[in-house]
Amino acid sequence: MKTETVAARAAWSSVVRTGETLTITDLHGNQAVDFLLYDAHDTSVRYSAPDTIHAQGGIFLTTGSVLLSNEHTPLMTVTADDVGRHDTVGGACSKESNTLRYGHHTWSQHACVDNFLAEGARYGLGKRDLVSNINWYMNVPVERDGTLGIVDGLSAPGLSVALRAERDVLVLVSNCPQINNPCNGFEPTAVQMTISRAAGA
Repeated sequence: MKTETVAARAAWSSVVRTGETLTITDLHGNQAVDFLLYDAHDTSVRYSAPDTIHAQGGIFLTTGSVLLSNEHTPLMTVTADDVGRHDTVGGACSKESNTLRYGHHTWSQHACVDNFLAEGARYGLGKRDLVSNINWYMNVPVERDGTLGIVDGLSAPGLSVALRAERDVLVLVSNCPQINNPCNGFEPTAVQMTISRAAGA
């Protein structure tokens, strides 16, 4: 078993082998964890939000959700979830989206896209490899008119979500640094990543 604490606003990555489980624990509550996923041996095969949403017939992830690739093949499966609903459509914060939503004074603020680009570069990934991501713990309700909200999270200290790797996968994480909306309670905090081996491995 390998456990690492990811500091507030920081990036993290790891290869998770077939059958291993990655558990993400929200240590202090109300912290969004932006998440990208690739085949560890062929990064052109990566998480696909449209395939995943279409296959499960809904936009929120929870226990039993299968994260599908752009080839419509399984990458990881959610095996346990203390929260019950996680976002697939809110996207990752960036300098551009921050300035559009919150004003040009936010341009210098660190963002999830910065984390993904820096961490992904370690594996030869660049901007063209960034796709629509998952936001674990982020609460993005869809209103009747189709508009999205970013509101207070559903999580609490110590709650977790667990994912089993269906093949060797590369996971990139941005422990979201956003301070302009409630997705992190306006104060980003640390999370914990635990990789445990498959039973009998």
